[in-house]
Amino acid sequence: MQELIFGQPWFKAAEWLFIALLIVTVAALLAVTARRYALERGGGAVECYLRPGAGAPDLPWRMGLARYGSEELRWYRVFSLWPRPAAELSRRGLVVLHRRPPTPGDLRELTQDLVVIEVGWAAADGSDPAEAVYELAMTDGALTGFLSWLESMPPGTHWQS
Repeated sequence: MQELIFGQPWFKAAEWLFIALLIVTVAALLAVTARRYALERGGGAVECYLRPGAGAPDLPWRMGLARYGSEELRWYRVFSLWPRPAAELSRRGLVVLHRRPPTPGDLRELTQDLVVIEVGWAAADGSDPAEAVYELAMTDGALTGFLSWLESMPPGTHWQS
């Protein structure tokens, strides 16, 4: 006599469980793909890695997409279904403190073709920050776009004091 699980032989229950897990996995992959498509569709999005703080080799790099807005850079995690950005970098006072190639420690998570920049916000007196708040890693082309976005403003936009 066969052992019954959910009123069915165990192999039949295992088969249905496998099918259910497969459907959930495919649905999750489709949802992540659709989210990435929706983020990239509007334009102004680039692949960008983010790490909080500077000089903290123990913190991991997080892969994501950065979208340029008129007032801030919104950074979204790639493998997430959360609709809101994981980080928002205000454009006002944002300064690039340092630019460097990835270190050997960074290359465990990044590729050689990326450039790492350290960013922070200027103090109230206009001086550069003493320490970077974030590190961003992106390609040379994405960095050119980032620097252009940082140095320009859309017509008709006024900084609010």
